Amino acid sequence: MLRKKECVAMLLAGGQGSRLYALTNNIAKPAVSFGSKYRIIDFPLSNCINSGIDTVGVLTQYQPLVLNEYVGNGQPWDLDRTFGGVHILSPYEAKTDTSWYKGTANAIYQNIRFMKMYDPEYVLILSGDHIYKMDYDKMLTAHKNTGADCTIACMQVPMKEASRFGILNTNPDGSIYEFEEKPKQPKSDLASMGIYIFTASKLFKYLEEDDKDPNSENDFGKNILPKMLAAGEKMYSYRFEGYWKDVGTISSLWEANMDLLGVVPNFDLSDKDRVIHSRSPLAPPAYVEGDVINSIVATGGEIDGKVINSVVGTNCTIEKGAEVVDCVLMGNIVVKAGAKLNYAIIDEDVTICENAVIGAPKAEAEKVESKTSGITVLGRGITVSKNGKVPAGEIVDKNV
Repeated sequence: MLRKKECVAMLLAGGQGSRLYALTNNIAKPAVSFGSKYRIIDFPLSNCINSGIDTVGVLTQYQPLVLNEYVGNGQPWDLDRTFGGVHILSPYEAKTDTSWYKGTANAIYQNIRFMKMYDPEYVLILSGDHIYKMDYDKMLTAHKNTGADCTIACMQVPMKEASRFGILNTNPDGSIYEFEEKPKQPKSDLASMGIYIFTASKLFKYLEEDDKDPNSENDFGKNILPKMLAAGEKMYSYRFEGYWKDVGTISSLWEANMDLLGVVPNFDLSDKDRVIHSRSPLAPPAYVEGDVINSIVATGGEIDGKVINSVVGTNCTIEKGAEVVDCVLMGNIVVKAGAKLNYAIIDEDVTICENAVIGAPKAEAEKVESKTSGITVLGRGITVSKNGKVPAGEIVDKNV
């Protein structure tokens, strides 16, 4: 008996993440640590299984080693299935052509055989670099009810920021009559979230046509969606009103971590009904003897110093006399006695030796002209020596 899946999810996780600088020198953006115990990819993977979608293709390309190892067989997300489950999909050598993924649409097209293997009625396209909790099943129900060929998740954004997004112009019933990719003068504040549900037969048709077009950029926003609209396909918007953050920049990644400290409503990762799963390392409870104020501290490690308004990952040690303020520490970090950390993101496996000074107080650092809006960034695996100093807004990926 031929088995099939109603809906298959395709998760785009191959981006370079260049605006995260040192944090993505050696790993793909979806593998970047977040919120003391998670990685960014935990969110779409958890959303899938919480929505009843158990077949997920993860499309990787740039620096995939850490991401591949982290996802593994999908067991932490209940995606270790004999039929379906999670699959890592990398570019591969074909008989007639070999190429890297050229764009979002081309990446999906190159894996069209994977999708067809499950004979799905619908395909869900996701991005691997957003922080949010969403029930995709509700979106799928809306897609069915409208009889749409494509449904695009969207949310309202301030008009002054609308030009940064793909913008949907819609009729009162939610049907889309125009899609503009990052328009200079947007007509609407409905921004695409980069989450699409397609009726599978329509998706395959347009992907195949797009692949044959030598002038196409092979992109959903620039090519596939406008062509579907021009052809008169039924396209509808699906409004999302929960928490959603694109963490593609240093400042947005820092802000999303700070949002966990209770500043933003509707962003509760302790909600037991829709758990965000992760492959967290096994570690004993953190030992805390220092001052910890308005902060999150993951398991493992010892906190003897002062931690204020910060997110501290697994197995971090902060020695007595050290101070960490307005920081994100990603895991396996040692902050030695007398060190001062302000307004910084510190990647995994970093050692900051005695009396080192990292960054500057937030109010002072925000005045510094830098690529990171004044946030200091230390890359993975480096050491800052005793009495070392890293100024506010600096990006460091070598020992100091």
